[in-house]
Amino acid sequence: MAEAGNKTKCLIIGAGPVGALAALYAAKRGWDVEVYELRGDLRDASTTPLNFTKSINLALSERGINAMRHSGSDGLLEAVLSETIPMYGRMIHGEDSKGDLTEESQLYDVHGRFQRAVDRGELNKTMLDYLEDLPNVELRFHHKLTGADFRKRKAWFEIQPSDSRDHQRRLQEIEVDFDIMLGCDGAHSAVRYHMMKFVRMNYEQSYIDTLWCEFTIPPASSEEESTVSTTSSAKDGFRTSPNHLHIWPSSDKMFIGIPSTDKTFTCTFFAPSSTFASLEQHPEDLEQFFQQQFPGAADLIGPAELQKQFEQNPHLPLISIKCSPHHYSSSGVILGDAAHAMVPFYGQGMNAGLEDVRVLFEHLDAHPATAAGRATALETYTTERVPDAHTVNDLAYANYWEMHAGVRSRLYLFRKTVEEFLSDKVPASGFETQYSRVSFSNQRYSEVAEVVERQRKILIRGMVGSLIVPVVGCIAWWASRWQTSGRRGSSVPFAGGVFRSLGDRIASVFGR
Repeated sequence: MAEAGNKTKCLIIGAGPVGALAALYAAKRGWDVEVYELRGDLRDASTTPLNFTKSINLALSERGINAMRHSGSDGLLEAVLSETIPMYGRMIHGEDSKGDLTEESQLYDVHGRFQRAVDRGELNKTMLDYLEDLPNVELRFHHKLTGADFRKRKAWFEIQPSDSRDHQRRLQEIEVDFDIMLGCDGAHSAVRYHMMKFVRMNYEQSYIDTLWCEFTIPPASSEEESTVSTTSSAKDGFRTSPNHLHIWPSSDKMFIGIPSTDKTFTCTFFAPSSTFASLEQHPEDLEQFFQQQFPGAADLIGPAELQKQFEQNPHLPLISIKCSPHHYSSSGVILGDAAHAMVPFYGQGMNAGLEDVRVLFEHLDAHPATAAGRATALETYTTERVPDAHTVNDLAYANYWEMHAGVRSRLYLFRKTVEEFLSDKVPASGFETQYSRVSFSNQRYSEVAEVVERQRKILIRGMVGSLIVPVVGCIAWWASRWQTSGRRGSSVPFAGGVFRSLGDRIASVFGR
């Protein structure tokens, strides 16, 4: 088609943030773009999200921002950023030995860089508004992908009734030709399913033993003022600090809150499935459970609302997906959750998906706009992106420990302090925390993992060396004194006392 002198015809399946950004990139290159979405118009408040939650706030970081920066859409990034709230760090909530509530701010970055809280719905709406104004883009909602032939480059869609009461009507099916199909249709991707019939795709799907449920903390001006509290960091109509990601850590569970521009907080409760099962069986224990595990959180929501939201909002699983390759020949490629769904603990799911778009089009731009050129581009894209996708998937899972336990670990905080000190005071050392590399740079995820591992080894050798040198010195001093005392016939303290003293001093650094 495109080889015959026509424009490249691109089908994008999924109109979420990743699909919308991919459509903008494709349209700016002069392609004929058709976006197909199973749901209704995502700008309509009545459209039910695929995960059935009312709203999800996300952390927008440098990778997502950079992808929008290179979209070629004037004003898009500024419009998106104007509806975000800066989060400079984590606010760790707990209580002291006296039972008083505590808040501890932990900055994300020694250089003052920050994450941005963004409403997924508003982000999606802004992108779709920009798409709708482009003459070479068509948005088609209520279309379900039912089949795809990536050799013949044909796709089939079932047109869903826009009115749910019209389910008795016979559904119409249409056939659409294409040059390239971009699958941006989420973890349960139809594009990936049909692509697997044409490519030998290694595929790994797993669920972790953790469920999640969404809650909302109301604004400080809520009518429930008498039953809902605030914290000492509350300001500007928010019940707690609007410039932090809030964490109530616990042994194997966690409660987090992300600010919204309407002065609410979108919160998520993570816990093992057994905990959810117990609370579902005994909902009357919910408030006491929250007071014990997440001190102060229930007071911010309100006891009645806590109970109501737990019962009404779904309790959902967390899925992790890895696959390879991410493409087939010149005609199909998957991006975002369709290629690498991950648990949400690094806040990189959407950012990685948006980055997929930028990286994909860098490869497409580097090769001729022919079938052969696209085949090469998709091959090199998969070669680069698969290891990065697998790495960030693993990092996201590992970060659950950091969020619910590491934030209270003295060893973790000590390493973070050392790395930040070196980054700030000795920049030539090249040291940065893993979090800063992931969230505030565009360095490849796989490279981040390699560099951070080298840093870890250097720090371990440095710490071991700092211990060995004084120990060897103490032994040499003790041996010298022993020889001297032997000649004089006097005694010296046993060397074990030196070692015990040294151990006590090291232990005191970590409060143990």
